[in-house]
Amino acid sequence: MSQTTVIAQSVLHSKEKAFVLPFSEVGITDIPIVGGKNASLGEMLQQLSPKGISVPDGFATTAHAYRYFIEIAGLEEKLRQLFADLDVEDVLCLRQVGKRARSLILQMPFPDELQEAIVQGYQKLCERYGPDTDVAVRSSATAEDLPDASFAGQQETYLNVHGVKGVLEACHKCFASIFTDRAISYRQIKGFDHFNVALSVGVQKMVRSDLASSGVMFSIDTETGFKDAALITAAYGLGENVVQGAVSPDEYLVFKPTLKQGFRPILEKRLGTKEIKMIYDLGGSKFTKNISVPPEQRRQFALTDEEILTLARWACEIEEHYSQVRGVYTPMDIEWAKDGITNELFIVQARPETVQSQKVQNVLRSYQLYEKGKVLVKGRAVGEMIGQGKVRAILDIHRIDQFQPGEVLVTNRTDPDWEPIMKKASAIVTNQGGRTCHAAIIAREMGIPAIVGCGNATTILKTGQEITVSCAEGEEGYVYDGLLPFEVQEVALKNLPRTRTQILMNVGNPAEAFSLAAIPNDGVGLARMEFIIANQIQVHPLALLHFDQLEDELARYKIAELTVQYEDKAQFFVDRLAYGIGTIAAAFYPKPVIVRMSDFKSNEYANLLGGKQFEPNEENPMIGWRGASRYYDDRYREGFALECQAMKRVRDEMGLTNVILMIPFCRTPEEGKRVLAEMAKHGLVRGENGLQVYVMCELPSNVILADEFSEVFDGFSIGSNDLTQLTLGLDRDSSLVARLFDERNHAVKRMIAQAIATAKQRDRKIGICGQAPSDYPEFARFLVEQGIDSISLNPDSVLKTLLEIAAVEAG
Repeated sequence: MSQTTVIAQSVLHSKEKAFVLPFSEVGITDIPIVGGKNASLGEMLQQLSPKGISVPDGFATTAHAYRYFIEIAGLEEKLRQLFADLDVEDVLCLRQVGKRARSLILQMPFPDELQEAIVQGYQKLCERYGPDTDVAVRSSATAEDLPDASFAGQQETYLNVHGVKGVLEACHKCFASIFTDRAISYRQIKGFDHFNVALSVGVQKMVRSDLASSGVMFSIDTETGFKDAALITAAYGLGENVVQGAVSPDEYLVFKPTLKQGFRPILEKRLGTKEIKMIYDLGGSKFTKNISVPPEQRRQFALTDEEILTLARWACEIEEHYSQVRGVYTPMDIEWAKDGITNELFIVQARPETVQSQKVQNVLRSYQLYEKGKVLVKGRAVGEMIGQGKVRAILDIHRIDQFQPGEVLVTNRTDPDWEPIMKKASAIVTNQGGRTCHAAIIAREMGIPAIVGCGNATTILKTGQEITVSCAEGEEGYVYDGLLPFEVQEVALKNLPRTRTQILMNVGNPAEAFSLAAIPNDGVGLARMEFIIANQIQVHPLALLHFDQLEDELARYKIAELTVQYEDKAQFFVDRLAYGIGTIAAAFYPKPVIVRMSDFKSNEYANLLGGKQFEPNEENPMIGWRGASRYYDDRYREGFALECQAMKRVRDEMGLTNVILMIPFCRTPEEGKRVLAEMAKHGLVRGENGLQVYVMCELPSNVILADEFSEVFDGFSIGSNDLTQLTLGLDRDSSLVARLFDERNHAVKRMIAQAIATAKQRDRKIGICGQAPSDYPEFARFLVEQGIDSISLNPDSVLKTLLEIAAVEAG
């Protein structure tokens, strides 16, 4: 045996027999000694502090200390007898057993030697941070923070603890909390022996986030499992409110790959309500208390952009470190806090994420409602699933024994005490909370849908009422009246064929982008700007630019509400559009994402808030003032400038250079040149920074002059809907002639064949983003036979058409 091995074993033995260890002496291999939470804190303090990640110092009691206490107090036999007849499914029985177990521990004093070790550990902290330093006292079980079981929140945490007496009392209560009802239930469900799990207590210097903000972040998208996004939540005050779902926090989304390249890719900033904050209860009877947040603070984001980006970089560093240590990709669940005195950011906890990282990656599961009903309430969707059943509204934890398996749990918020019934629910709906709150985390872990932050769920939904809870429609979740029919589809991905023809997708809703990216694809053939403008912006760009001249008082009021954070109203348009397009581009990065600049008709623009004042009345808007003809016109030029600013931000600031821009309804090559000149004024120069600009091929002139358009643009995308209408001279919205609308008409197919042939001759890319190949497999076959480069499909028809195309290519 080498001398090094002997020394290592000696150090390990001394650790195992110690009662207390400073964080600086423990690492990730010490989970059996100090539990997952404390081992992780020590690991970060030692390995990541040198990289600039700040972690507050502290110490941990060991598993040996806990077992020593149990042994000296003679508690094991008494506890085993207590658990002999336990039925965790019986809530009342569980409650009684848990209470008696905790009482047994609290009745027994700490042995003198253990007490002295804790006192010495705390006194060393006070030497560093000052007399009676404030600390957080957290439980850390030796079975927690495993990659397949989080054990999150099973034991107790005490914040703003001061003085030797306070620390000893909090440590004692933490020991007892190994037998909270939820911890007993959780261990039993996960198959852990109660007496093979020991408890360590972490005593850590408090970060004064009561004077600033705190929250939770994940190095993976919690809903879709998309690995390249970091999700950060933030609220004012101590972090307990965010973790327990007592507030609806701000949410920020950051794209990791271009962040690492030095860009600033904030994809989303969603303002939370942040109604209350937890602060120190100075001179009060408790350690902490909740107070209301002033309305003006609620309307502000709790973090600056620089702080968001710093936290996201730390999330990347932490994820990379733990992935290296474990030898397998390990997404992380991280708690952070900002000190209101020094304005420094700190990481106060980090554990492996336990839901998305465990999912089978080769199966695509999707839920689809056959029909939609009356929406009763809505909130943040958690888990891309659908659940249904009878409502059980419970506001008091002491009434959870009323809950029946298969019911939908409706409550204000949950904490770990609710877990014994959460696992029996078909779905969960809460008034409070965000995507990283307790209800959200446990629902994901248990594989059930949840809608959080509804605000009024317990008022609207009544016990016994039959409802359907849908989290399968993007970021927003909907509670529908009644039991609506739905289906679950599963597709095995690993055996799907690859095709020569590129298979792209039509994507409009950024909220669905991360989910859709899991479907086999070669990128996005059409990202619809109109969807983002209509749904996420809702305001006519000129109404924002000329807000003070708006004549419609109601529109002014609504716009003021939407843009309350913005002194410069036009910046609201740029921000929301950049976030939306950036999210779609990030979801499919580095694959191409073709973004069509706005293609509203004048009547559709008029329907936006404030739009009527800036739009003409046209007899036939479909062939009127739309697409390219608007962009360089003095009556809309300012609005197009905002679109260009947003796209420049996506490409230059976010680093998403996979975005290809596309000009719709461009009637002549000369008009195309005028649009490119207009774009160049705003920094979007074709060819610079790899910028490609395509043109929609949807007018007969685009086909007839395809050779000339090839001199102006880098590629074409066939819009078969408009091309069919304008080739056949009909309006498909007219019931009198709608029956004649058919993309398979021989005249239309000739036009498409000619466009493909000319593009090929001129060495230009050509694809199709119209509806036809999604609807008609034979049309997809025709396109492949003509040699088209790519076919962009509606997401629900990708797999079916992919198989069809593979068969055609195979001959």
